[in-house]
Amino acid sequence: MAENDKNQKQINIELDEKTAEGTYSNLAIINHSVSEFVVDFISMMPGAPKAKVKSRIVLTPQHAKKFLKALSDNVTRFEQAHGTIKDYEQPPIPLNFGPTGEA
Repeated sequence: MAENDKNQKQINIELDEKTAEGTYSNLAIINHSVSEFVVDFISMMPGAPKAKVKSRIVLTPQHAKKFLKALSDNVTRFEQAHGTIKDYEQPPIPLNFGPTGEA
């Protein structure tokens, strides 16, 4: 096992102050093509007729699947520690989001 530890490389990840603040999102729209997944994170205000994409993340299909598994694992651990997350029914939101992406 010590041999495996020596062969693993460490990655130093930097996080600047602005990025560390985060961006609030209460809606995500996901599109995909054969080569990529595009996730747009949006902040919608109740009653406002307009919303703006705050962040767009583009992933390969392989990374999208890894992200799905990591998020699912984290939600499971959160619910084990804090109880079930309730999924409240929301009325459908009519979205005018422009054309879907193609790669």
